[in-house]
Amino acid sequence: MIGTAVAVFALLVAGAFFANAHWPFRYRIVKPMLEGVLGSQVQISSYHRTYFPHPGFVAIGLTLRRKSAPDLPLLGSADELLVQGRWSDLLMLRTRVALVDITALHIVVPAIGSHANHEDFPPGSASVFSGPDTLIDELRIHRSVLDIMRQNGERYSFPIIELDLRNFQKGRANTFTVNMQNARPWGIIQSTGSFGPLIAQDLGKTPVSGTFSFSSVKLSDVGDVRGTLTSSGSFRGPLAAMAATANAETPDFAVHRGKPTPARGDVRCTVNGLTGEVVFDRVAVESGETTIIASGGILGSPKIANLDVSVLKGRTEDVLRPFIQNNIPVTGPMWLRAHAYVGPAHEGAGFLERLYVTGAFDVPAERATDKATEENLSKFSQRAQKSKAGAANDESAQNGNTDALTSLKGTAQIRDGIASSPRLTFKIAGAQATLNGTFNFHGEIAHLTGNLAMQSDISHAATGFKSVLLKPLDPFLKKRKAGAVIPIAVTGGPGHYQISQDLLHMK
Repeated sequence: MIGTAVAVFALLVAGAFFANAHWPFRYRIVKPMLEGVLGSQVQISSYHRTYFPHPGFVAIGLTLRRKSAPDLPLLGSADELLVQGRWSDLLMLRTRVALVDITALHIVVPAIGSHANHEDFPPGSASVFSGPDTLIDELRIHRSVLDIMRQNGERYSFPIIELDLRNFQKGRANTFTVNMQNARPWGIIQSTGSFGPLIAQDLGKTPVSGTFSFSSVKLSDVGDVRGTLTSSGSFRGPLAAMAATANAETPDFAVHRGKPTPARGDVRCTVNGLTGEVVFDRVAVESGETTIIASGGILGSPKIANLDVSVLKGRTEDVLRPFIQNNIPVTGPMWLRAHAYVGPAHEGAGFLERLYVTGAFDVPAERATDKATEENLSKFSQRAQKSKAGAANDESAQNGNTDALTSLKGTAQIRDGIASSPRLTFKIAGAQATLNGTFNFHGEIAHLTGNLAMQSDISHAATGFKSVLLKPLDPFLKKRKAGAVIPIAVTGGPGHYQISQDLLHMK
């Protein structure tokens, strides 16, 4: 028994010396390993080893500096770092860590384009980080924040609820799971996939793939757009040129004070994960019976959007509804081609102030949604037609049989929330109006002037005593025996739009 006890004691002593000789969690070993994991110079306030149930250590109060710029302000910090290994790995001399758990990691990125950003992240500085030499089965970061500073001193904050990397090692592809919040617009990002192996010499070539969701997105954070967006999709390719597809849905999309409208879309695009630039191969947005097709990109620093937009066989009411608070004034088929530019976000500028659109549209058969307006258009159309059938048509209108079908065609631009057009052609049976002017989306105020050409003379377009008074003006308002040409103006706001004679062409 004594011999057995001595043998066991000898084995324990030998094991202790063996373990001590090969103990991987000494500070002098751990610190270089941490710097390899975090790609930074690391300082630790306090440190102690753990033995049971898992060998490892706990480090408190970490500070991080860039290896390429150690004299500059801190890159970040962490409250606690927990590292756990396995006794089986130690006894078999395997260089492996079961768990690295980081709590309250705080990374600060200087403003893009600033001197501090250039000094902190000089060209090629990413090459100092290519992953740890030691295999880490699981790297877990939680209750953490990524702050990207702005030129005006403010910051974009990205709270990281949980980031989990598995099989993390230099030269190896790892899988990831992330749950975090976006800074602007606010929303929840969740993603799973694979990343790597990391190509430090050319980070943009690092392969990535996975799926994602972006939910509870507050569109109001980006200006005059309103609604809550939910999207999901997948991505694959090199980090600097990821091919991505996604679908999105917003049940209450609106612009400025427009009416909340259901909208959904599908996107095919290429994303640069290093710069945040996006090139849209195809965007299809559905609203009601209308599909809006767009292509273009969001490029540069600060970001600028340029999109080519088209609507083929759409509906006027579907396009106008998110922009107009009150009832849509007209309905009917629509064709549209336009180019949209959205300038960079800056203090005090809403979406409409940053939006610039140029294009052409054609509404070949529209109807007024207001009953009184529809009846007036029908009666006017029937009086304006230069034919004997006009009297029969007028009698039909008096009996309530109204069916005014009009068309609208022209070019327009939107800038600073105001739509303007040098030429709009408005047609109705028996008459055609050519107008120019503006429509202000902020107050929904119209101010258009132009000429109304009719088949009949002006006295036939009026009724009763007005017809008698206007009879002497017929020779002055006729044009080559074709009928009257009358200067008109379209003015007013919601509920008070009116068409009036503008004999002096008042601007």
